[in-house]
Amino acid sequence: MLRQATVQDIPYLYFLYMHDDTNPFLLYEKMDFEMFFPIILDLISKGQKFIFVNQGGENAGMCKLYKHGYRCGHIYYLGGLAIDPARSGRGYGKIMMNDVIEYCWSNEATRIELSAMDTNERAIRLYESCGFEKEGLLRNYGYSASSGTYFNEIMMSILK
Repeated sequence: MLRQATVQDIPYLYFLYMHDDTNPFLLYEKMDFEMFFPIILDLISKGQKFIFVNQGGENAGMCKLYKHGYRCGHIYYLGGLAIDPARSGRGYGKIMMNDVIEYCWSNEATRIELSAMDTNERAIRLYESCGFEKEGLLRNYGYSASSGTYFNEIMMSILK
């Protein structure tokens, strides 16, 4: 189940964003909590950060969702998706993706888009298994200061 994140979730979100298993594939370089707090508080205050809760009521992951406006008001962007590393490999990624898709469709979306590092094969397989299709490649799209390298992003989407 997806629920909107609250201020009380910030320590958990910090854990997910800064974890060695998830951080290389997310937007932010590792940083201390004080630097992270206003960034994530902004997303929470805009209603764009979500927590995925498993059937046992435990936090199991996160994502960012926001709806575009005006002529693109039918589009949701999905980003910042991560499953708690302690719960990885249990099918939660697929369950969370299905919840995300249902949330978007029930909120008048007809398109959901996302991007993934071209080296993040596990995520790409998950997205494809949920019906997302590759639409293009953004070369040297992001820069990782920690590794000193640029990386490519694959654009993907699903249509209703």
